[in-house]
Amino acid sequence: MDNPLRRLPPLDALKGFDAAARHLSFTRAAAELSLTQSAISRQVQTLEVQLGVRLFVRGVRKLTLTAEGEHLHRAAAQALADLAEVCAGLRAGQRRPRVTVSAAISIAALWLVPRLGSFQERHPDVDVRLSADNRSVDLAREEVDIALRYGPPELMPPGAALLFDEVVFPVAAPAIAAAFPAAPTAADLAKVTLLGYTGEPTPGLDWSPWLVSLGLEKARPKALTQFNQYDQLIRAAADGQGIALGRGPLVRRLIEEGRLAPLMEARERVASRGYYLLRVAGKPRPEVEAFIAWLVEEAGVTR
Repeated sequence: MDNPLRRLPPLDALKGFDAAARHLSFTRAAAELSLTQSAISRQVQTLEVQLGVRLFVRGVRKLTLTAEGEHLHRAAAQALADLAEVCAGLRAGQRRPRVTVSAAISIAALWLVPRLGSFQERHPDVDVRLSADNRSVDLAREEVDIALRYGPPELMPPGAALLFDEVVFPVAAPAIAAAFPAAPTAADLAKVTLLGYTGEPTPGLDWSPWLVSLGLEKARPKALTQFNQYDQLIRAAADGQGIALGRGPLVRRLIEEGRLAPLMEARERVASRGYYLLRVAGKPRPEVEAFIAWLVEEAGVTR
């Protein structure tokens, strides 16, 4: 497959051409780039040979851009300016303290991201890089400072700190929750849509045990809508699309905001899993310590 990048001229040649086009002088271009006049001339000649067009009209002590040269200069100047701005931003970012956090997609979307603003208000000088991924990352190899993981305690590595336990119970938009009885019948279930989770098997997120506990194992809901991403399922519930099994720590904020309401609270199921904080080994950094302290504080509120 032809790669158009292979047809691009060398960056040094474009830089030399841009300087010569701005100054209309090989001598001043050479001074700007700390090169010799002959080096700038060779760079421009290289471009002209590669492109098959003349870029300058060379007069006595005078350079003039051809039409093709003017066209190339407009594009090259903009591209070089954009590249310089991005590189400057990257260098500036490296000088600022930064915390890199890895979290499962559902934890990131429903718990961490809605709260991040309070950390950034408290520590405006610290940049946060969030990597939302359902795989377990290698903190040291992938340069991650902190990871938020979900699972049973026996699968957590040494040093993992429990932030809060898991609690699961049905939730729905307030209007649906208010109309759904505490002791529903098959007729009540037939009026609602159940929202199901088809992602990684997670204790408490299977509707079957709930329906059995209600004596409704043979009843059928109005419809069943399934999602492989938990945050999408919960957003659908908040939008009034049906009843979901809410993971307490992840839906608490939506309940507080009045976007979700719990159903059948007396039938809560506590799963044998929890949310854990992992940190990379090594010399502590102030920004990482500040983020961990903030996380622990937010976890206390969630509990």
